[in-house]
Amino acid sequence: MDQYKVTPSCPVRLSDFDPEDTSLFDGKKAVAKEQVDELNDELENLQELMYAEHKRKLLVVLQAMDTGGKDGLIRSVFDGVNPQGVKVANFKAPTPVELDHDYLWRVHPHVPGKGEIVIFNRSHYEDVLIVRVQELVPESVWRRRYQHIREFERMLADEGVTILKFYLHISKDEQKRRLQARLDDPNKHWKFNIGDLKERARWDDYMRAYEDAINETSTEWAPWYVIPANKKWYRDWVAVNIILDTLKGFKMRYPQPKEDLSRVVIE
Repeated sequence: MDQYKVTPSCPVRLSDFDPEDTSLFDGKKAVAKEQVDELNDELENLQELMYAEHKRKLLVVLQAMDTGGKDGLIRSVFDGVNPQGVKVANFKAPTPVELDHDYLWRVHPHVPGKGEIVIFNRSHYEDVLIVRVQELVPESVWRRRYQHIREFERMLADEGVTILKFYLHISKDEQKRRLQARLDDPNKHWKFNIGDLKERARWDDYMRAYEDAINETSTEWAPWYVIPANKKWYRDWVAVNIILDTLKGFKMRYPQPKEDLSRVVIE
């Protein structure tokens, strides 16, 4: 999966990544979906082991344009995991109380503790994305936040948090198709937000903002992955493989019992 990993100090252009790419999977969509189900079972086992060992912490950051598939990835990849050890944090428009504090204040309480996997559905990166595009703060403010974010993530890494950041990369045409599907299906009208069309009109501005954010904050301790996401099945297959490789790399072990259980008899 390294072809989707952004190497620190090697600037990338999002236009060089094909949202339609499925090159790492040599098979059919149905087979990939079956594999994701099988890999999900493996993820469940590793997540249980991680929770039991109570040493490691994993943070998965998801960013994407509207309809990019953050919710779908969470449902597919983390289906069936133990909710005691896996949490999802959603970051919407900040509340008045949150706006009274620094922009990272609302984020820090949600980072994972020992034995936990936490998924950020949107994240602190909104403060260098939508804030930038909508000109909610001047450039002098959002530009210095890249350094804040690097240092914040470095602090988390130093305290034992492993960080994976996924940008789910869809094309503008694919977004149009997905928005139209929501508009055409009355059961999906609740997902449709007129405001999304205003954001879509600024697509190029968002691409520049994402590109800068990824290049400025992809580090050895918190790498970005640009995941092709036009094909939902491939998006999920890539993401679950990256997460599994990371968990396997922890080389975890179940903790030994505190007492000798060899003579225990249950009557």
